[in-house]
Amino acid sequence: MQTVRAILLMILAMALLALSDVFIKLSSQVLSPGHVMFFLSVGGTLCFMLIAKWQGAKLLSRDALHPWVLARSGLEIVGGLGLVLSIGVIPLSLFAAIMQMAPLVVTLGAAIFLKEPVGLRRWLAIFAGIIGMLLVIRPGAQGFEPEALFAVMGVCGLGLRDLITRLSPSHIPSISLATWGFSATIPIGLGLILISDAPTQMSAITAWHMGAGIVVTTLGYYAVTQAMRMAPAAIVSPFRYTRLIFTMSLGILIFGERPDTMTLTGAAIILAAGLYALYRERKLALEQDTLKRQAAR
Repeated sequence: MQTVRAILLMILAMALLALSDVFIKLSSQVLSPGHVMFFLSVGGTLCFMLIAKWQGAKLLSRDALHPWVLARSGLEIVGGLGLVLSIGVIPLSLFAAIMQMAPLVVTLGAAIFLKEPVGLRRWLAIFAGIIGMLLVIRPGAQGFEPEALFAVMGVCGLGLRDLITRLSPSHIPSISLATWGFSATIPIGLGLILISDAPTQMSAITAWHMGAGIVVTTLGYYAVTQAMRMAPAAIVSPFRYTRLIFTMSLGILIFGERPDTMTLTGAAIILAAGLYALYRERKLALEQDTLKRQAAR
């Protein structure tokens, strides 16, 4: 029953994050990327601070200066910047397809930077995902949108952030990591505002979009953390891909997007590659657990 609740919570989290994409895109139609990032960073940080206080987690701690924590916050900046810069200017369907590369980025980063063993089948899954992403972006071909490269920057930053999270000291609460990561993006938003010439006047509807974006982003982020704690990651993680369905559907319903055949094909390849890589990781983990139990006898 606990596992079922975790799966449902993960699906809810992906729906909330898909709504976050929508509200960020709506806000970006009026506000500059700097304003969107600043408001999202400040609002998210305040929400996480309230959750941290409720949980009794320490935020004023030397752990915030731990090298892995600082590296994680830096990647949060890269990922958040890429997300905000891309989501306002490219179709949501295109953005959603690229962002599904995150689990494959984690596997690739673990192989390159942590020297974790990755078998031939998972390497093939990674390469298949890259091919799928190239079909979505189609560099050099007709219909290529250079702004999509910001989404690639975003997925690389967020994927490597998730990898670094695994290396952060285990005694640090997840909510503390989230608060420090969000707060690190505040100066970047301010810096973008200073170099931006976009109108700063905010209407009531834009303020509502921005406020709703802050709420659903925070709730989605927190729901992911809780779902991952309630059940094994190998069981829950595949349901992250429901975000692709939610975001594409909202893009079609709200913005009238019509993903072409190549985008849908690339998204399907990325989805299949990511799910297969997760399946292989789960199978290998089960085999290792079996060997450990046999050696302990």
